[in-house]
Amino acid sequence: MRVVSGVCKGRALKAVPGNTTRPTTDKVKEALFNMIGPYFDGGIGLDLFAGSGGLGLEALSRGLDKVIFVDRDKKALQTIHENIQACKMEEKAEVYRNDADRALKALMKREIGFDYIFLDPPYKKQQLISLMQEISEKRLLKNSGYIICEHSHDVELPESTGEFTQTKHEKYGIIAITIYSYFSKDLGGVFHG
Repeated sequence: MRVVSGVCKGRALKAVPGNTTRPTTDKVKEALFNMIGPYFDGGIGLDLFAGSGGLGLEALSRGLDKVIFVDRDKKALQTIHENIQACKMEEKAEVYRNDADRALKALMKREIGFDYIFLDPPYKKQQLISLMQEISEKRLLKNSGYIICEHSHDVELPESTGEFTQTKHEKYGIIAITIYSYFSKDLGGVFHG
């Protein structure tokens, strides 16, 4: 597992010890960022089920200004900190131990708007739709922002949920990536890098 592209390209990343966390493969990571970037001119990201922090660090490497990493697993937090240090991204990262619902409430109080929200919950506990509804209610996504969902290939997500419309959907073996934004498909789901 490594950073695929950007300023930290090739940097090896540690995986979370044990088998409770499933890291995003480099192939899927590259495909995901090609859908939404592949590079960014600033912006703020939220890596909500951060695991090893691979998605958030990839986003920082490709040009985001800041990423907030959230995970409730102690081993995951330790791994995230180690990977952030290995990539020398301490200045651009905030790391919190929390569950998703509490983290979203805390972020709403801080009135932070995100350009990119990465949702990669454990496959056995699919909660993507309720999370997106919460993100919508709490106004955590900027108008031009994207929610990137990584999920099992056999999970069918709706065309739209709340104010968000599905703009892209791709399958990679047993993994699927579904991207939502405020844009309607009539606008062609234009992506801003």
